[in-house]
Amino acid sequence: MSVPTVRLLVDGELRESRTTEWRDVVNPATQAVLARVPMATPDEVASAVASAKKAFSTWRSSPIGVRARVFLKYQGLIREHMKEIAQLLTKEQGKTLADAEGDVFRGLEVVEHAASIGTLQMGELASNVAGGVDTYTVLEPLGVCAGITPFNFPAMIPLWMFPMAIACGNTFVLKPSEQDPMCTMRLASLALEAGLPPGVLNVVHGGAAVVDALCDHPDVEAVSFVGSTRVGTHVYERASRAHKRVQCMMGAKNHAVVLPDANEEQTLNALVGAGFGAAGQRCMAASVAVLVGEAQRWIPELVARAKKLTVGDGAAPGTDVGPLISRAAKERVESLIARGQAEGATLELDGRRPVVDAAVKEGNFVGPTIFSGVKPGMAIYDEEIFGPVLCVASAASLDEAIAFVNANPHGNGTAIFTQSGAAARRFQEEVDVGQVGINVPIPVPVPLFSFTGSRASKLGDLGPYGKQVVLFYTQTKTITARWFDDASVSGGVNTTITLR
Repeated sequence: MSVPTVRLLVDGELRESRTTEWRDVVNPATQAVLARVPMATPDEVASAVASAKKAFSTWRSSPIGVRARVFLKYQGLIREHMKEIAQLLTKEQGKTLADAEGDVFRGLEVVEHAASIGTLQMGELASNVAGGVDTYTVLEPLGVCAGITPFNFPAMIPLWMFPMAIACGNTFVLKPSEQDPMCTMRLASLALEAGLPPGVLNVVHGGAAVVDALCDHPDVEAVSFVGSTRVGTHVYERASRAHKRVQCMMGAKNHAVVLPDANEEQTLNALVGAGFGAAGQRCMAASVAVLVGEAQRWIPELVARAKKLTVGDGAAPGTDVGPLISRAAKERVESLIARGQAEGATLELDGRRPVVDAAVKEGNFVGPTIFSGVKPGMAIYDEEIFGPVLCVASAASLDEAIAFVNANPHGNGTAIFTQSGAAARRFQEEVDVGQVGINVPIPVPVPLFSFTGSRASKLGDLGPYGKQVVLFYTQTKTITARWFDDASVSGGVNTTITLR
C-alpha cells in the first residue's frame, strides 16, 4: 500500500511538492510510516511568501468584523472535529488521547481570543493636546508574517501564531515540524473552510533550509518561533540581521519548590503529572523538584506514585506516558540517564526499558525516571532533557531555594507549593522567572494574558498570544491632526517646535 504524501498549502490550494527530498512521518509508538513529508524547494517557499504578500494587499483592509467572524466559525469547526484532530495528533506525535485533546483545546482558546480582535486592536485618542489639536494612534498590520513550530504541540502552538497574526490583518506562512505535520495541516484545511481567502494562510514543510529562507526573505516582516534554544538563537540572530521583528520562545529548566507545609497529596500528584505528562516533552514541564527541609522525606512516596503510571501507546485506554517522538530522542534521554548515574546523582527510579504491550514493543518508550541528589554541573540538571526525567534537589530554606532557581539561566516557568500566603508572595516577588505558579505546576496563562517566559528561555520583548502578541503583529501609527473652522484664519508663521 502506498504511503500518502503531506501537501503544501499555497494560495488557497493544497499542492503536491516537486521536491526530491522527503522524510517519513512515523508513529512513535509502532514505528509505522504514516506519510511522507516534503522538504519544500526554494521556489515553493518563495511562492508561498509571494502568495501571502499578494493576499495582504486586500486582507489588511478587511473589516474587523469580517476577520472576527472567520475565527468565530473556525473555533466552531475545531470543536466539531476535536476528537478527529486529537486522534491524528496522538498517532503522529505519541501523546495520550486525553493530552492530545488538551493540546487542541489550549489552541482553541487562542482562536476564541482572536475572534475578539475588535477590542484588542483599538488605538488611543487624546483630544485637544494643543489648541484644536488631537493626537491618536492606530494599530496597523505589518504584512507577511512567518511561524516556525515544534513537534511537541502540533495543534496548540500553530494556533498560538497564525490566528492572532491573521486577525490583526496580516497574512501568514507557517512551517510546522516535519516530524508531525499532519495535525497542523488538518487545522489549516479547517481554517480555509472557515473562510480565509486564498493566500492569507500558507503552509510549507522542511528543515533548516526552509527556516533560513523564511528568516532571509525580504517580504517577511516578522518571525515567531517556538523550539530549542539552539535553533531559536539561530532564528533570532538571522532574522534580526534581516531587520525583522522576532519572538523566540526557547528551552527551559522549570523548578517546582516544595515547602514542608504544602499539601502532600496534591503536591505529589502535581509533581508526577507535570514531570511525566507528555513523556516530559513540554517546555513547561516541571523537570526539577526542589524539596525544602522536611519535604525531602517525601521522595519514597514520589517514587511510589511514579511507578503506578502506565507506559504505552497513547491511543490505548489507560495510558499515562506515551512514547518519545523519535528513536534519536529516546537514545538521547537514555544517554543522559546514564550520565546522571556516572556524575553522582542517585537513580531512585529507572525508566529505561519499561514493560509495554507487545504490539508496541518497538516504540520509543522511556518510563518515569527520578534522580535525587541532583546539583548544578550535572548534565541532567544543566541540559533540558525533554523526556520523563524528574530531578530532585534539596534546599534548607526558602531563601536557599529561591537562590537555587535564580542561579539557573532559564526563566520559562516555576512553581511553589505551600499553604503559606506570605511564603508564596515572597517567592513570586523574588524569583526571577517569567511565569510563576502557586500550587499550580504548569503555570501557562490563558489567552487573556501573554506567555511571558524570560531570560535564556526567550528572545524578543513580546510574547505569544494575549495583549503582547497584538503589539508584536502590529505597527503603531501616531496621527496628530488639526482642523480649522475657517481656512482664512491664520495665527502667522510659527518657526518653533511647539503647537499653539
